[in-house]
Amino acid sequence: MYARFNVTLSLIAFICAFAVSSQSQTWQPLFDGATLNGWTAAENPASFRVEDGAIVCNGPRAHLFYTGDVENADFTNFELRLEWKTETGANSGVFFHTAFQDKGWPAQGYEAQVNNTHRGSGEYIERKKTGSLYSVRNQYLQIANDYEWNTMRIVVRGKRIQMFVNDEKTVDYTEPAQPGRSENREARLLSHGTFALQCHDPESKAYFRRIVVKPLAKPIGGSPTAPLDEIDMQIVQLHNANFPVVDYHVHLKGGLTLQEALENSFRVGINYGIAVNCGLGFPVQDDAGALAFLSQFKHQPAFTAIQAEGREWTTLVSPETVAQFDYVFSDALTWTDHKGRRMRLWMPDEVFVDDEQQFMDMYVDRIVEIISSEPIDIFVNPTFLPEVIAAKYDALWTPARMQRVIDAAVKHGVAIEINARFKIPSAAFIKQAKQSGCTFSFGTNNGDAELGRMEYCLKIVNECKLVAEDMFEPKPDGQKPIQVKGFKK
Repeated sequence: MYARFNVTLSLIAFICAFAVSSQSQTWQPLFDGATLNGWTAAENPASFRVEDGAIVCNGPRAHLFYTGDVENADFTNFELRLEWKTETGANSGVFFHTAFQDKGWPAQGYEAQVNNTHRGSGEYIERKKTGSLYSVRNQYLQIANDYEWNTMRIVVRGKRIQMFVNDEKTVDYTEPAQPGRSENREARLLSHGTFALQCHDPESKAYFRRIVVKPLAKPIGGSPTAPLDEIDMQIVQLHNANFPVVDYHVHLKGGLTLQEALENSFRVGINYGIAVNCGLGFPVQDDAGALAFLSQFKHQPAFTAIQAEGREWTTLVSPETVAQFDYVFSDALTWTDHKGRRMRLWMPDEVFVDDEQQFMDMYVDRIVEIISSEPIDIFVNPTFLPEVIAAKYDALWTPARMQRVIDAAVKHGVAIEINARFKIPSAAFIKQAKQSGCTFSFGTNNGDAELGRMEYCLKIVNECKLVAEDMFEPKPDGQKPIQVKGFKK
């Protein structure tokens, strides 16, 4: 008893000492608001200046490294806070655990991306938005605005990196023992080092101010992370290759909450698009329901989507409300045959197949009609077959039928979903569609709270040699199908 009491007292004393040590760390300014004292510019020093209490980054490529007295400009565990602002098309970033170098992009450490509207140059399309841990955990949704002061926080404790934009978490990444860095990025790892601000190019103009840091105590204990498996490694490689790793077909089902979905997104490295079902008998049947769904997503790093159910959905919501979502998708799983029988193809008791070939021809007709007439971005659950004929997939989905669907999708700019849940379309369909210039999206279409890791989608990427340019991106405001095509009268 006495020994146990002594051990308990020792443990309490240790915890208290750790707490006092942690609390003793204070915020320390890295920028005085008036000069560049404590900072050293590399490559093109004239790309940096101080105006109105902010560091202005504008000019030829250059990086501004902190070389001041705080912690001798060498940080390991810390919380960095700053405010930033960009102008249209600006690209910038905040490096940490980095080291001064005379020229080029910093080779050491990580970059927190600052980019709301920059789209790249030449043939390169820059998809990585503000809040990305550059090329490691990318965010593809714009969550901050140009010409506004925004906040960023970067927290590093041991092997864990957390990032926040305007107090919303965008990254929660734990660096594994073998992180799978691409060539020329081998030193983009956690170690220790200083901070750097980026001036990306002469067309980019970014501002930084109120830069403060709090050194943190070294974390106690911690267990080694599991090695990356094949799926993890492919996801890392796709992030490295600027390939959009997005599951555009996620539902808050089976008790899954938005916050749980986001935490899962951070863990596995897959961005999510969260969809609500809109149609007769579904959760959203009017503008009020659609707007209520949208209200929970303000500043959250997740796309929003309408899943258009049945053909009546266009009578339930207004174009103005639809346009507030990032994209719309639909399928052809609900339709009425030539005898007036309404079918839901995933419900065995509601499927009528009198003649397989006739059924398939009607089915393809419905698919082409939906793609051609409805203002959708993605056609999902493509090539799905009801249970009664599913075993005959390869025979019934002839090249001619596939081509009719593909031609309609290409003509109307509708992406075809690669569906992880049903493992469709087939590789043969994807190869034929790719050759015709089709674009694709990934989708889980989860039936419960389990989202998986898009295993089938990633398999298809390899088998069909898909590249970033083959993949769907949501249209900007003013170019969305609902704004261009509208509802069919």
